[in-house]
Amino acid sequence: MLINCVAYQDGTKLADIPIAEVSDYLQRPGCFVWVALRDATDEELHTMQQEFALHELAVEDARHGHQRPKVEEYGDTVFAVMHTVEFTATDALRAGEVAVFAGPNFVLSVRNNSQQGFLGVRARAEREPQLLRHGAGFVFYALMDAVVDRYFPVIDALESELEAIEGRIFEPGAARANIEQLYALKGRIMTVKHAVAPLMEAAGKLSLGRVPRVCETSRDYFRDVYDHLIRINATLDTLRDTIGTAIQVNLSMVTIEESEVTKRLAAWAGIFAVATAFAGIWGMNFEHMPELKWHFGYPAALGLIVTTCGLLWWRFRKAGWL
Repeated sequence: MLINCVAYQDGTKLADIPIAEVSDYLQRPGCFVWVALRDATDEELHTMQQEFALHELAVEDARHGHQRPKVEEYGDTVFAVMHTVEFTATDALRAGEVAVFAGPNFVLSVRNNSQQGFLGVRARAEREPQLLRHGAGFVFYALMDAVVDRYFPVIDALESELEAIEGRIFEPGAARANIEQLYALKGRIMTVKHAVAPLMEAAGKLSLGRVPRVCETSRDYFRDVYDHLIRINATLDTLRDTIGTAIQVNLSMVTIEESEVTKRLAAWAGIFAVATAFAGIWGMNFEHMPELKWHFGYPAALGLIVTTCGLLWWRFRKAGWL
């Protein structure tokens, strides 16, 4: 679906134009065209390929999706794939894709499986005509910067979730639920990691060493994006390490709880073993036994058993086993 198609000249918006007139504006000196598509059909991509002379392999990647974040050069055109991550209504983490074609006088963005648009990016660029004069390279930067900035609230939410789980680690009986939530959180962090790590490597190509011609005037801006990605990647590594530590602590708490149960069982087993020993001795069928004919023999035996068990209970209680 076509979102918008706008022509710009010297940093100023000329007009919203139909696709059929794109070729005419591309021939104007100092003019470039910015087209945005969402969930583009094969027919729309074919039309864009004809209008902007896009490389067939790049169009094929944009058509099928499920690409690793990357930046590739096809002549004077730069093709980039970026992953978007966003929370759904059910708090699940959904990954989408944004494919960007940037040439000397055009920018084409194709958004797939994402509800977050880039109308705000266009409005911001139009408010800064002195930057928009840099042409397609600045628009390419603005799109990448918007994708990267949207990682920050996701990471903040993941950090808050991890802190909440860490606060419940020492609650008795919460071990299984904690581990399930930690593993689910680790999966969401890896989803963001798979979007950030390759993009960080790709963004380095746009700011370090030889950069594509279309990005030369925006090298400093891409360096800023690269710095953001380094910081995000470091945060993700820290979160992943913290989750590993939390899982180990949680497993240690499970072991401690199990040892507490084992000590209680051992203490009660020792108490009942003493009672069983006394009962076993006095229960033997011998004719001549101490106090067998005594009138108070039975109550005395019960009293001795109860007293001994009580002393053991007190001792185990004092030792913290009960």
